[in-house]
Amino acid sequence: MMTTFKKRGSLTHFQILSEISKQDPHLKQKDLAEILGITIQAVSENIKILIKEGYITSKDGRSPYKITQKGIDKVKKDAISLRKYSDSVLETINHFKTVWPAIAAEDLKEGQKVGLYMKDGILYASKKPASALGTVLHDAKKESDVALGGLNGIIDMAVGEANIITLPTIKEGGSSQTDLEMIKDIYENGTSQGKSVDKVAAVGTVAHAVANKLNIPIDIEFSAASATANAARKGLDILVLSVGDMTKAFIRELEDEKIKFNIIDGKK
Repeated sequence: MMTTFKKRGSLTHFQILSEISKQDPHLKQKDLAEILGITIQAVSENIKILIKEGYITSKDGRSPYKITQKGIDKVKKDAISLRKYSDSVLETINHFKTVWPAIAAEDLKEGQKVGLYMKDGILYASKKPASALGTVLHDAKKESDVALGGLNGIIDMAVGEANIITLPTIKEGGSSQTDLEMIKDIYENGTSQGKSVDKVAAVGTVAHAVANKLNIPIDIEFSAASATANAARKGLDILVLSVGDMTKAFIRELEDEKIKFNIIDGKK
């Protein structure tokens, strides 16, 4: 936090002085303890310090407490410091919320209005109009990251789905009892519903063995269900190689995430 409140107890001092500055003659240590969420003993110790340093006055350390001019000056100074700190935090948060990254589909110039679209699960910015628009904040070269502001509209994007191929367990023969030709055909040509494969997920050791035999690169292997759901939400279609009972847990998570899926028997 800012230098003003680095010293231990300084924030509590500020809060106590702020409450006393309201000039409530009936304000007691019990009231301060409730307002600040600390013990009466802690309030008492802090008041002793503030009286000693000349920020407040009190008869025998009891209410009514009165803030001195020195105390008023301190409250003003600390309040200004706190406001500056809060303003800087809000500025950072607002910047974070309103600046979005994308990949430049072409060379872009600061101030240009661009259309936004999804490709392979990545957000792209182009000079071509689209249903979602943004403003380029800094010059960017083609294929580099570009900062965008003023986003509005809806990005035209269809949600993808998961095609889950269930594989036999090792007790059932594993990869040796898997219909490798069928899996290869789906990977290369898509499903019977016309869905192509954008990413491949592997769940279980047998799934890795099957992928290795077919020279299929695995894109998703850790936290596979949540990663598959995230990919589908970005418009990708995922081929999932999943073994035995692991498929049940995988499907439950997709159902919770409301992701569409198909199940294909991968046994010979």
